[in-house]
Amino acid sequence: MADAIRTTIKEFVFSSWSSEYLPTHQPGISLQKVPSKFQFPKIAFAPLKPLKMLLDNWEVKNADFARVLCQLIPAQCPFERDVKVLGKVLFHIPPLCKLNPFYDQLVGLRFRALCYLADECGEDITAYC
Repeated sequence: MADAIRTTIKEFVFSSWSSEYLPTHQPGISLQKVPSKFQFPKIAFAPLKPLKMLLDNWEVKNADFARVLCQLIPAQCPFERDVKVLGKVLFHIPPLCKLNPFYDQLVGLRFRALCYLADECGEDITAYC
């Protein structure tokens, strides 16, 4: 049962963004496999995964620690800028924070800290936004 659900979810996710599966037009047949030469290789080497899992599973249970996290982790990328000369935009520097391999984990940790301060401690978090 669990394998059938997992397979169905996997087919649904892959059909929305990958060329690995192509929908068919026949009722009763949900998806058709594309030849294996179009499949992407699986990457088994993930040296940062333990640290990412540690950051994802870190619970915030101290108000002082939560305040420090909210002050240290910025709400927006500080590197994104418009370079202007004489009032005209020459070029735009995109947000480079997404190049950080821990970006999603740090944003999630900051969010958990903000939720702890707002929900558990009853503090006003507008100073951190």
